[in-house]
Parts: sequence; C-alpha cells; structure tokens
Amino acid sequence: MNIPNSLTIARIFFVPLLVAVLVQGRIAFHYHGTTIDNTLIALLIFWVAAATDLLDGYLARRWKQETTIGTLLDPIADKLLVSAALIALVQESVVPAWLVILLVGREFAVSGLRSIAASEGFTIKASELGKTKTVSQMVAISLLLISVRRPAVSTLADISLYVVVLFSTWSAVAYFVKFWRMLDTSIKQRRRAELLTADRQRRRALFAEKRAAMLARRQARAEKKLADFGAQTADLPPST
Repeated sequence: MNIPNSLTIARIFFVPLLVAVLVQGRIAFHYHGTTIDNTLIALLIFWVAAATDLLDGYLARRWKQETTIGTLLDPIADKLLVSAALIALVQESVVPAWLVILLVGREFAVSGLRSIAASEGFTIKASELGKTKTVSQMVAISLLLISVRRPAVSTLADISLYVVVLFSTWSAVAYFVKFWRMLDTSIKQRRRAELLTADRQRRRALFAEKRAAMLARRQARAEKKLADFGAQTADLPPST
C-alpha cells in the first residue's frame, strides 16, 4: 500500500457519496449570496475524485511506485465513478438511458478483457486513447452536472456526451485488438512450448526403447556365449 494506491481506493469511496448527494434533491443553503445545492456539491465531489485520478498516476510515475494492483484498481475506480455519475444523471432525466447503457456496457466489456488478460498472465495498460476517453468523460459529466441548474450549457453538454460515445467505442475496439494480439501471441508461445515438451518426451521414449533393445541384445549375446562355453566344457575329458 502506497500513496498512489491509497488515492485510487479513496476515489472508489467517493462513489457512494457522489450518488447519495446527487439523487438527494432537498439539499440547498445560501452562502454569501450564493445558493449551494446538491448538484453543486456533487460537482465538487466529482472534481475532487477526478483530481485523485490525475494525482495518483502522476505520483506513481514520479516515485516509480507503479504496482500491479494499482494498474488493475485505477481503471476500476474510474469506471465506478463514471458509471455511478451517469446512472444517477439518468434518474435526474439529464442523460438518455440508452447512452448510459452503451457506455456502461463498454466498461464491463473492457473490464472483462482485462480480467481474461490477467488470468493469462499479462496486463493491458491504459492507452493514450483510453486516457483521452477518460478525460472526455470527466469533462462531459461536469458539463452535465452544471446543465442541471444552467440550461444554457445543455447543448454543449450533449455534444460532449456524444464525443464520449465516439472515444469510448474507438478505445474499446483498440483494447479488443490489443487483447487479441496478446492472447494470440500467448497461445502460440504456449503451443510451441507444448510441442517442444512433447518432442523431448518422444525423443526420451525412443532413447529408452533403443537402450532397452541394446541391453536386451547384450544380454542375449552374453547368454549365448555362456551356453557355448558350457557346451565346450562338456566335451573335455574328466580331469585326474
């Protein structure tokens, strides 16, 4: 456990807090003439969680603390945060449900690919396209949260959401291609190792058979010599 991994886990714990605040419509108080409601609080929570996403990656690279669990947990935390925010916005009638189903389904598919890759012994790291998709998601969700109280931002928020759909589909295809290539290479290497092992076993079996046949011939020659010697000694006269 290090600081980058702690920030990743903290981002996961921000998810239920974000949902609880966002779906609660009765939070509102005034501070120096500014009305602070649940949407603004949810936006601040989301920004803090997004900041931990940028910070944990930066610290992990700077301090050289990149770990396997961090590589696996970081995209999971991002997916939980984005999926929870989008699903909560569906309840607020801000985002069409079919778009959220498409985006969340994409996240499940990529997570499944990562799990299969991990079981095969290799890790699919986030690409630059995937990072661009994550940034576009953060921007789109921020605009959608702002558009709840500022309808003038709705058009820009909708455009950013369709940009997210484009990048999500593009990055999903890229992940699948990378996964397929790595899996194909892994299967070929495993098959090659199996063939080499089978060839060694076959050669060992042939060597054992040849050795057994050679020993059998030696034993047969020894028995024949012994029999011939016994026949020669039987013809000799008895000794005085």
